[in-house]
Amino acid sequence: MGMSVTISVATEQDTEQIFKLQYLCFQSEAALYGNYRIDPLVQTLDSVRQEVAADCVFVARLGDEVVGSVRGKVTEDGAAAIGKLCVHPRLQGHGIGARLLRAAETALSEQRGATRFRLHTGHRSEGSLRLYRRSGYQAVGRSQGADGVEMIVLEKQAGTYAQTA
Repeated sequence: MGMSVTISVATEQDTEQIFKLQYLCFQSEAALYGNYRIDPLVQTLDSVRQEVAADCVFVARLGDEVVGSVRGKVTEDGAAAIGKLCVHPRLQGHGIGARLLRAAETALSEQRGATRFRLHTGHRSEGSLRLYRRSGYQAVGRSQGADGVEMIVLEKQAGTYAQTA
């Protein structure tokens, strides 16, 4: 009998699993750019702990194992910044990332008043770009990360969901 993946709000007890999962998941991103100093790989456990305590953080669980996570927070301009969406490599391609993204969007708009969502992804990150476009995001610009990676900035209005999954 198989188990279902569930989405829930992250707790302090999830912090270490989120930290380890993030490190695993972003290895492939680092390889795309030949840069192993990207933010998700150099973030400290204490910093993740602070985000779990202060921000809107969701996890995907398979039993007791955290197999996905996403973070978001409302910025000064009323937009919600969503980031560090990751799903364990063995479970990618099954809609978990889309479910995590939707959970974060819903909480950020309904509980924290976000009127639009903004996220950044590397310009070579085709899988991430496909997910975000399917979820209704549109490219609105480019930026350069502190790590030197060229990023595509994507946004969508709150309440805008993809027509098809």
